[in-house]
Amino acid sequence: MAALLAEVPTPGPFSLSLSGGGRFGAVAWAGVDGDLARLGELRDGVRDALTLGGFPTDDRPFHPHLTVSYHQDAALRQALAGYAGETFEVTSFALMESVDGRYEQIETWPL
Repeated sequence: MAALLAEVPTPGPFSLSLSGGGRFGAVAWAGVDGDLARLGELRDGVRDALTLGGFPTDDRPFHPHLTVSYHQDAALRQALAGYAGETFEVTSFALMESVDGRYEQIETWPL
């Protein structure tokens, strides 16, 4: 998979921020704001590379977000609803692996 991702055309660095929030079932999430067009380009490039490599994908609409919690928590959702974070620069993307509930970085590529 890493070889496929190494070939992803990148849109160059871009800026994002966390803003607002909501829930999917019990999952609380923070919304993503900023240069969503470049984020979408990166997502499309990753999806296309993985599809060409034989990995399954789906056609669900892209809703960029950061998962914050997998537990029902009304206070957390209320705090996220009005949240507006600082802007940060996205300068790379990474292949991660979930191992026993922890995420480990396998490889990273610059934008």
